[in-house]
Amino acid sequence: MNYLAHIYLSGNDDFLKLGNFMADEIKGKSYLKYPEEIQKGILLHRAIDDFTDHHPLVSKGAHRFFDKLRHYNGVVIDMIYDHILAKHWGEYSDVKLPIFAEEFYLLLKTNEHLLPEKISKVVPYMIEHNWLLSYANIEDLTKILKQMNNKTKHETQLHKGVEIYLTHQDEFETEFKSFFEDIRAFCKSKINEQK
Repeated sequence: MNYLAHIYLSGNDDFLKLGNFMADEIKGKSYLKYPEEIQKGILLHRAIDDFTDHHPLVSKGAHRFFDKLRHYNGVVIDMIYDHILAKHWGEYSDVKLPIFAEEFYLLLKTNEHLLPEKISKVVPYMIEHNWLLSYANIEDLTKILKQMNNKTKHETQLHKGVEIYLTHQDEFETEFKSFFEDIRAFCKSKINEQK
């Protein structure tokens, strides 16, 4: 799952959202230096990643990218799933996506002092280009994936994932909807455990 899904799956707790958002930059036990609620968000993020990586529907979808994108297939399925979530946002949230995004950006600005340095450098760019909203648009998604090509160690063509997605769009969307019900239930249970 990518940014949008991770934030959404945190529910209504702001610090859980922050921890979940920044978690990729927090390695090993260094999460323990953060406030308890942010620690919970970091651990939730790790649990979401583990659940996603082992879910058969996600593996099935990611496999469609493997021939062209090799081990970057996991990166692309994460982005595609955020696209599908953004596109069908109204089915999952009563808060309109533009408002959800603005509220989250405000949360980031207010708590900038808590963010790891690498994340705080990305945030202004994220806000300026409204990443959370742009996932819904296939042209913007293609553009983001093209930009990500420049950040990979090997030569990649991540944007080709969009063509594969469009070829198998119905299958991806059906798989996503089923998987997302599973992960929503998993996260609800995990958040209750943390309380």
